[in-house]
Amino acid sequence: MKTLSSTDVLQTTELLRSLPQSITLKSVRRDEVLDYAEIERRVAAEIDILAPQLPDTTGRVVIATSDPVAGLITLFATWVAGHCAVLVNPKLAADEKNRVIAKVTPSVWVDDGGPQMIKDVRPETSLFPDAALILMTSGTTGDPKGVTHSLATLEARLKLNVAEIGTKALAHTLCPLPLFFGHGLIGNCLTALYAGQNLHILDAPGLKEYAEFGAMLDRFEISFLSSVPSMWRMVLRMSPPPTHSPLRVHVGSAPMPDALWAEIEEWCGTKEVLNTYGMTETANWISGGSRPQQDADGYVGKPWGGTFRVLRDGKLQNHGRGEVALLSPSLMLGLWGGAHSSDIMEGHFMTGDIGELDADQALRLVGRTKNEINRGGIKVLAEEVDMLLERHPDVAEACAFGIPEEIAGELVGAVVRLNAGAKADVPALITWCRAHARAEAVPSRLALVDEIAKTDRGKLARKAIQEEMIRKWL
Repeated sequence: MKTLSSTDVLQTTELLRSLPQSITLKSVRRDEVLDYAEIERRVAAEIDILAPQLPDTTGRVVIATSDPVAGLITLFATWVAGHCAVLVNPKLAADEKNRVIAKVTPSVWVDDGGPQMIKDVRPETSLFPDAALILMTSGTTGDPKGVTHSLATLEARLKLNVAEIGTKALAHTLCPLPLFFGHGLIGNCLTALYAGQNLHILDAPGLKEYAEFGAMLDRFEISFLSSVPSMWRMVLRMSPPPTHSPLRVHVGSAPMPDALWAEIEEWCGTKEVLNTYGMTETANWISGGSRPQQDADGYVGKPWGGTFRVLRDGKLQNHGRGEVALLSPSLMLGLWGGAHSSDIMEGHFMTGDIGELDADQALRLVGRTKNEINRGGIKVLAEEVDMLLERHPDVAEACAFGIPEEIAGELVGAVVRLNAGAKADVPALITWCRAHARAEAVPSRLALVDEIAKTDRGKLARKAIQEEMIRKWL
């Protein structure tokens, strides 16, 4: 273990050495503010607690605390102690926890009950010597993937984020997302702190907090926040807008239709609402763009450091439609417990996203390869159907998926949540789709629902919805 004085705790770690002493960390729910000195004191105290349970060689520390401020302190303590942090959902079920332990072989598990040593696990030490952070990809059923980053890949992303957003906009940043989500941890929290600004944390707001969201932005003079479309759907339904507009707002991690984008702009009182594109494998954001005047659906702008290409006709091309490939200085080291060589082509990371890239590097996303619906040999992207339905004035949100069918292979199915007071019914929606889309994209089965299920990261729970509806329909 490192020997630390009370004044050099954060200075011992490369990334944390860059944190200006002007930072503050605020828990919105507890109205608690930590300045730089208090953060250092708590990190040192956390190291004293962890030290007896940490190995002499580099190991993994799983962080599963429900308090995000405590989670950040444990993260910093883990890095200062020279170990790798693994952030997970604190609500994991027992079998999910066991799968994470089997994948990353941690030495210690830290939850709300404090640190516990993991017994009878032989830690794997040879995978990525520079590993500093492992984030588990969506869901932990089956074989969870551990996206692994070094301090260098994280700092590369943070430098690009600050250069793009600017310190003025980051002055009072709100994080309304959980820390185990790279969007929340890297995009909101670490970016604001790295810029030397004030971070306010309110992870996973509840209904009362959604209803008071505009007033909260005013109270804390929030200048920047980034979240997901599902959060904004709740805010728009429940909260009056703020009196003072934030300087910049990011929305990402899931497709955002043009109508929702326009509503967020109006509610926030600014055109500085960017639809962003990012993934855990690239330490959050890759690009972002303000809403264009026409054809806004799927537009995510130009890359913030790095290069886009598309796989077309078996080759990587500089423009056109195809699977999105990218070069990024913040690309992950790899997947803990599994190589990712199959995701690399000519040095580019293959994202699995389908996009349209113009000659100026502006990108428009149209769907995911894994969400393709094969309707009689003609490919239909589920996201294409989502956005089609969400253009209907009565539709608040939609989720499309494939339905097995003996002759066609698959048909298009979808569930829809209507806006409050809307009068549209299923036949009317299908008729409208026939008038506004190619025949293959028109849903064969459609159901109206009160709510559309989301994952713990705020994304559509498409697979679970598909399985539930297939059981009902077939």
